[in-house]
Amino acid sequence: MNIKSHCSQLKEIFNSANTIILGKEHKLRLALTCILAKGHLLIEDLPGVGKTTLAHTFAQLLGLQFSRIQFTSDMLPADVLGISIYEQNENQFTFHPGPIFNNVLLADEINRATPKTQSALLEAMEEQQVTLDGKTRTLPKPFFVIATQNPSEQIGTFPLPESQLDRFLMSISLGYPDAKAERQLLIANDRRDALNNLAPCLNENELSDMQAQVQHITTSGALLDYVQALISYSRESGLYEYGLSPRAGLALLHVSKAWAMLNDRDYVIPEDVQAVLPSVVRHRLHPVDPDAPQAIDALLQDVAIP
Repeated sequence: MNIKSHCSQLKEIFNSANTIILGKEHKLRLALTCILAKGHLLIEDLPGVGKTTLAHTFAQLLGLQFSRIQFTSDMLPADVLGISIYEQNENQFTFHPGPIFNNVLLADEINRATPKTQSALLEAMEEQQVTLDGKTRTLPKPFFVIATQNPSEQIGTFPLPESQLDRFLMSISLGYPDAKAERQLLIANDRRDALNNLAPCLNENELSDMQAQVQHITTSGALLDYVQALISYSRESGLYEYGLSPRAGLALLHVSKAWAMLNDRDYVIPEDVQAVLPSVVRHRLHPVDPDAPQAIDALLQDVAIP
């Protein structure tokens, strides 16, 4: 299947999602881009702005198995991964898989769980597998995590460590809807009914084909120069506690390819990099000056396009 055919299906997915998540077109595009790039998505925002609905919407439209975990401070790793229980009748242990054994895992309020439980996701997010009781079990494909977290200043949160944050390809914030979208929400029927009535636009194989196609999006030498310049600036400018890692550079390039494909192109232009850069680096870069929240914007303003 070529780029044109993919774009037709992607537009159908986007338009359907836009009927559920109102007034958030750009954020929906970013979320869909993350899925195309086979990455995990972190959504940080206040409760009640549609984080869970967004995750459920894409799972429904992509025809994927979906599970949701409400993270709490008393949750154990076994509640996520599963557990082996001794079956007396069979005289053996039987593994009962946890909710992670689905295509889409919604880790709701992930930073309300303790670090021990948070770390249970590390192997799954990096290697698409889970090792328990000395046995490695492969997760279904495609597999990705959509995690939500409340602002760190809220009571009862455990900040995610850098190693965990780095497993997320992108991070977005939905924010409040504008006045027009909020009025539509107020007068419309319950969004859950509309969500349950959504018909899948893809199947697993079609999604896998699209994700594979992203690898074939081309990048010029000048585009790679631009990406390297952005990475170098993050390390040498002195604005950040530490610069972007090589893995972050690869993430930026791969997400840019997915964004190009979403925009009906088989090649990447600098505007693709600029469109996705904030979502790729906002959870990876920490300004030295905490009172300079616009420090990430400096990457776009100070680094010239070759």
